[in-house]
Amino acid sequence: MSARPGMGRLTPEMAALMARMAAETGSQPDPTTMPAAEGRAQTEEGNRRWNADLPPMAAVAEAFVEADVRLGSERVRLKILVPPDPGKGAILFVHGGGFAFCSPESHERCARVLALESGLPVILPDYRLAPEHPYPAGLRDVMASIKQALAVSQPHGVRPGPVVLSGDSAGANLALAALLHGEASEYPAIAGALLFYGTYAVDFATVSYRIFRDGPGLTTSKMQRYWHWYAGDHAVSGDLLACPLLASDEALKALPPLYLMAAGVDPLLSDSITLHERLQRLGRRETLTVVPGVIHGFLQHTLDLAAAREALAQAGAEARRMASPD
Repeated sequence: MSARPGMGRLTPEMAALMARMAAETGSQPDPTTMPAAEGRAQTEEGNRRWNADLPPMAAVAEAFVEADVRLGSERVRLKILVPPDPGKGAILFVHGGGFAFCSPESHERCARVLALESGLPVILPDYRLAPEHPYPAGLRDVMASIKQALAVSQPHGVRPGPVVLSGDSAGANLALAALLHGEASEYPAIAGALLFYGTYAVDFATVSYRIFRDGPGLTTSKMQRYWHWYAGDHAVSGDLLACPLLASDEALKALPPLYLMAAGVDPLLSDSITLHERLQRLGRRETLTVVPGVIHGFLQHTLDLAAAREALAQAGAEARRMASPD
């Protein structure tokens, strides 16, 4: 990835939305500089505005995945969103938030739109968050959710079928890491994965980290804080299950189909580009869609941002193809 004219330039729609956000919220502290619980509460409150006017579902329910002692997971709450006339199987959507913030509720509108666009139920696991629960706690909860989510969701209208994994930002990291884990052989049928603007390595010297180090939106310093919280006492920079870009060629070749989406104005843009380039060199035919002029997390803004709605329509079509390839 190299700098080019116009890089970092927001679309008029994105710029207007960010100006409105700034006017509405005023001056607020950076949540990553606060104690984690306080930053989490501020972020959760801020996300409420993006979860208004929720698209109706045929069913909205909760279920629980019980702790897996062997895996090291704890009991996980699942939020289940079932669209009208759902297809078989489901999308398991792992929410982002820097491994430390957000919840199924903070991502609910985005997930409902994805459910409608794909025609598949969307299941969101409420995995453990850092820094109280550093690596690999959240990953273990996600893995347990993949194993059990379909079974425990069937009483709520989810039919047996393939699973499409999905995740945004840190959630994309967790989804991809779960696919690379040795336990992946025990998952139900995984049809593919939708990975949105993921963080895949601890490398703050990439081109996009340098260009967008001060935002707008996500910044390099925020990502450094998130990774510090997630790592805890672990040396994660050399661990492929924390940094999926370290995976071997053989492991990447064995993955199910992936669909990659990135934001054009995002410190994490290089991560998606680098992953896509590695997959291409291995002869795989993954699609990478870079949405120009939008910031990290733009899929949260389906109420106000046409680009978010269009991107989820495209992702939903990819999910349908993965789940029903014939």
